[in-house]
Amino acid sequence: MNVVKKDGLQAWWATILLLAIYVFSFVDRQILNLLVDPIKAELALSDSQIGILQGIAFAATYVFFSIPLGRWVDRRSRNRLITWGVAVWSLATCACGLADNFATLFVARALVGIGEATLTPAAWSLLSDYFSPARRALPFSIFLTGPYLGVGAAMIAGGALVGVLPERFTWDGPIALELSRWQQIFFLVGAPGLIFTVLMLATPEPPRGGGGTAGTGDAAVPYRAIIAHLAAHRAVYGALLVGTSFLVFALYAVQSWAPAFLHRAHGLSVTEVGVRYGTIALVAGALGVLTSPLYGRLLRAARREHYYLLIPLGAACALVPLAVLLPLAPGVSSALALIACISYLVTVPLAPVALGLQAVTPPGMRGVVVGGYVVATNILGLGAGPYTVGLVNDLLFADPAQIGASLGMSCAFAAAIALLLFLWGERVLRARPPRPV
Repeated sequence: MNVVKKDGLQAWWATILLLAIYVFSFVDRQILNLLVDPIKAELALSDSQIGILQGIAFAATYVFFSIPLGRWVDRRSRNRLITWGVAVWSLATCACGLADNFATLFVARALVGIGEATLTPAAWSLLSDYFSPARRALPFSIFLTGPYLGVGAAMIAGGALVGVLPERFTWDGPIALELSRWQQIFFLVGAPGLIFTVLMLATPEPPRGGGGTAGTGDAAVPYRAIIAHLAAHRAVYGALLVGTSFLVFALYAVQSWAPAFLHRAHGLSVTEVGVRYGTIALVAGALGVLTSPLYGRLLRAARREHYYLLIPLGAACALVPLAVLLPLAPGVSSALALIACISYLVTVPLAPVALGLQAVTPPGMRGVVVGGYVVATNILGLGAGPYTVGLVNDLLFADPAQIGASLGMSCAFAAAIALLLFLWGERVLRARPPRPV
């Protein structure tokens, strides 16, 4: 049996592999956003239906299966769970390329959500056991850049594929196929997942007990005590759980509809959108994650120990006017600059919020509270964000060209709610901080 050495080369290999899989998961999740208009035209869908496919279809299963799959992580092989998950979401992504109506595309997107629900809990558990407590910060930070690298890769690679693939592809094999360009792209981004399944199976799994993970000896706290703790500090948790969810709302709204906005309002081709917005999503998102610890250190040096509320408060404050200005951008350069600023600001608070939840939550209830964070951010963020923008555009404007106005209004409203919640939480926390844990 191959024993994995903590902090060793195998641990770093696993980190890079998990990062690559995380990036790949976001390529499969986000490629739909680049293909909104060709899918909408061929399948005769409304913007509301597109919003459902971008958000609710994926998020519903992603959220629903997160808890039972998290229990699997605590009890069985995490490497095998990830292998199974990658296989499911890869095949489901390919199935998106066979969809010929809203219902079949909805089912395929729901299966993508089930497969991807395996990755985060299993990867966090693995990284905690691959590395000693003092060495975990860097591998976790590397892993957390995955979503932004993935969104950027989806936009850039998808835009490049649009430029080189034929309008229609016909295959006269045992099963005859005729695929539109957007259907071909789903196949091409889904199929490589099978490579990751092989690599994951060949990667040794570390023994459990790295500390800070489920099953390491923390006493289970009754649900009644958890509810009482949350109620006693409802302003702080309202900010960290609900306020952050409204910032994630803006994050997913921009990721889902910025490509369509640039295409419809500013005349960029799908390929141009892929390269320009993909680069912005990759660079701005990653920078937001990587620079947030700097702001935290500066605030702590100024003895502002509640930095984990101050950072998202500042981000929400800046997001409101930027979102309002987005549909008013006079040209493509100014629109891209505003999207870059928004994309940066919505990612800056995520790491401080994660640290804040650890700071205010007793150890025996952290798993449940973090689980609530995952559910809240995915329901309000991934589920409601894309759908709300599409719904606002259908009901209020009924004009595809006004998607920028719908995006700006939705993001400004969400950021304003987040701002109020963070103001409330920070004020209460200064006056009555939770008992140190």
